[in-house]
Amino acid sequence: MARIATAMMAAALTAWAGSGWAQVGELVDRTRLRVCADPGNLPYSNQAQEGFENKIAELLAESLGVELSYTWFPQSVGFVRNTLGAQLCDVVIGITTTSELLQNTNPYYRSSYVLIQRADAKPKIGSLHDPALMDLRIGAVARTPPVTLLARQGMLDKLRPYQLIVDTRFDIPGRQMVEDVAGGEIDVGVLWGPIAGYWAKQQAVPIDLTPLLGEAAGARLDFRISMGLRRDEPDWKRTLNDFIAENGDAIEAILLDYGVPLLDERGQPISTAPGKPEDHGELAPAPEPRGHRTAEYRAPVPDR
Repeated sequence: MARIATAMMAAALTAWAGSGWAQVGELVDRTRLRVCADPGNLPYSNQAQEGFENKIAELLAESLGVELSYTWFPQSVGFVRNTLGAQLCDVVIGITTTSELLQNTNPYYRSSYVLIQRADAKPKIGSLHDPALMDLRIGAVARTPPVTLLARQGMLDKLRPYQLIVDTRFDIPGRQMVEDVAGGEIDVGVLWGPIAGYWAKQQAVPIDLTPLLGEAAGARLDFRISMGLRRDEPDWKRTLNDFIAENGDAIEAILLDYGVPLLDERGQPISTAPGKPEDHGELAPAPEPRGHRTAEYRAPVPDR
């Protein structure tokens, strides 16, 4: 959710970004990996380095053969300006590719908003257009894309709002929403997938997550996530892109271990658990046409 909040702040800070990063040459410290991160924003990061972005940063530092260090700052208003923009660190491990605040690497995962329900909940909701929602208590984070869809359907009076931009040292709205679902305070929650997946795993009761796919035109509910760096640093971007390309399986295993609901390039859920054969929704083979010859041919076959 912090990823989405940061992207929404882009418009307000674009003018600053354009002038503040007009640098000559790259400012990256090549003697260590300096990461910009939130000190209390699980599942992404915290000061105890327990988040999945911390684990990806450790993998990156190991790949580069350097020490890992952090600049900590709450990921809310002023995060990029006071970390990457102030040249105190060189990379943000997770940012939406739609953000205009910084330069993006290639994306390294894709996820979506999800519906959250107790596993024993009835009725089961599969879409924001399900008529059964009219009779349920719905939790959603204010000013996020799913709220736009719910508003179009006249369901704002059914919502319990949770804050979008908070100081994560004192408030964790995503965790609170999942706990409210688990405790029966609300019937269904609508939350950014990585946050929902992580906190669902922490609950004493089983929680089901349903990715929101193909809901409606004009309200995007899935996003690709990349690393963020300062503009005009092509060598550093190339280094990060090489790391992402060479370590895709290891990164995916970390994300799945944290419960992140991943989507493949076709926008379909990746249900693979780490260490198991991949199941990325490959297409089934097409049936052979009627009368098609399947026996071996005895005619000569060219070398090429």
